[in-house]
Amino acid sequence: MLSAGYPFKTAVITILLTCGVLLPDSAPASGGSLPSSSGQAPGCNTYHVSAAPPMYYGRFLMDRMEYAFTGQDDKLISYEATGWYGGDYQRVYLEVEGSHDSGSSGGGEMEKLDILYGKLISPWWTIRAGTGYKGTYGPQSEERFFGVVGLKGLAPFLFEVDTNARVSNRGEVLLDLEAEYDMYLTQRLVLQPRMDATFSFNRIEGLGIGPGFSNLGFSARLRYEIRRQLAPYVGISWSTMTGGSRDMARQEEEPRDVTAFMAGIRIWF
Repeated sequence: MLSAGYPFKTAVITILLTCGVLLPDSAPASGGSLPSSSGQAPGCNTYHVSAAPPMYYGRFLMDRMEYAFTGQDDKLISYEATGWYGGDYQRVYLEVEGSHDSGSSGGGEMEKLDILYGKLISPWWTIRAGTGYKGTYGPQSEERFFGVVGLKGLAPFLFEVDTNARVSNRGEVLLDLEAEYDMYLTQRLVLQPRMDATFSFNRIEGLGIGPGFSNLGFSARLRYEIRRQLAPYVGISWSTMTGGSRDMARQEEEPRDVTAFMAGIRIWF
């Protein structure tokens, strides 16, 4: 007795033979003609499927907007924001990071203002290149423009990493690295350890940078996600400097090691 699925299997094989998908060795498709160059036999009607148009979208993340308590006269407001627009493989980035002293000095520092083009080179990493700006303002001001190239992505164990090499318009070379990790203690409570470092090969007087680590910092922020897009947080940080940067800070009687407590908000849309 034939199985119940026999008529169905026969119908499928007949259709495949008719369309030229299944061909016996050295045998033409049904009807005595070979398949066309498109891979289907004459008289076999199929539907044309066109490629989907590329999709473009964007995102803005205010990762840090915080007030830092250092126990000194400084009243620092620090910020870091990233915006991007593009598709899955290519994007344009705008990144801003800096601090402002709302105390008596009224000065501040624009640690970076970067415009970058990024291209995905693996499921986890994007290579980026573009131009950047770094400067100070207030009683003493200095600025530099940079060519920037770097990598941004997700390292093993889900560490988010952003590393760049910068060459200024005067030939100075800086390397910077940021790494952070989100630890979900609950569905809404998140602890974020973070490390950031800047290494300089040159002395840049106006920016308070000397050879060595001009900044080496470790911090931890505990945020509560009221919504995924809105999360207030508190945190603590410690930063130091080495080499020529530390010597310059000592000469100007500025602190070389700083511990700060922060309170701020994180927003994205």
